[in-house]
Amino acid sequence: MTQGSELIIIVDDDFRVREAISDLLTSRRFASVAFASAAEYLRFGNSDVPSCLILDLSLPDIDGLELQTAIAPTQHPPIVFISGHGDIPSSVRAMKAGAIDFLTKPINEEQLLQAIETALSQDRESRHSRAELAILEERYASLTPREREVLPLVVSGLLNKQAAAALGISEVTLQIHRSKVMQKMKARSIAELVRMTERLNIPVFQTHNAKP
Repeated sequence: MTQGSELIIIVDDDFRVREAISDLLTSRRFASVAFASAAEYLRFGNSDVPSCLILDLSLPDIDGLELQTAIAPTQHPPIVFISGHGDIPSSVRAMKAGAIDFLTKPINEEQLLQAIETALSQDRESRHSRAELAILEERYASLTPREREVLPLVVSGLLNKQAAAALGISEVTLQIHRSKVMQKMKARSIAELVRMTERLNIPVFQTHNAKP
């Protein structure tokens, strides 16, 4: 694990806690940054590398659960909650909202490190998935309006003549558009094109409406 390839973000109003966790992370070659309030963290924004947010339940401005709710619609790092007291309702709420773990102080170092590894793994997967989707969206954007009409017909399992009839074009023209769609989407097979369409949430043509 090379320092700088991931980032651990610590949000806790207790300087001693921030320092202790930062020292632990440095000893394990993790890059980290620490903040004393939710406002400071929000001004920092999201990092561009896989990250984990270690978040104290009690903060001077808003509590950790409120912050979790506020950033839920964004692409925020996975959260590991820490708290000075065992609050079962809060821990249940945090976990239901997607937190990786809820640890009580004094923090068990190995439990914290394990939770961090889980969070980083999850964030790496999420970033990879978003990157793949962005590539697919870019490819889809390169299609012409007619090619975007052809795409759902192709993946619906229609014969070329059925798809052509649905669009009111010749079968030869349909085949040309189909070839362009496969080329621009960089799909090696219809099955792969189907998976791409599912990722893009493109409605598929209903075959029961097709004319034989």
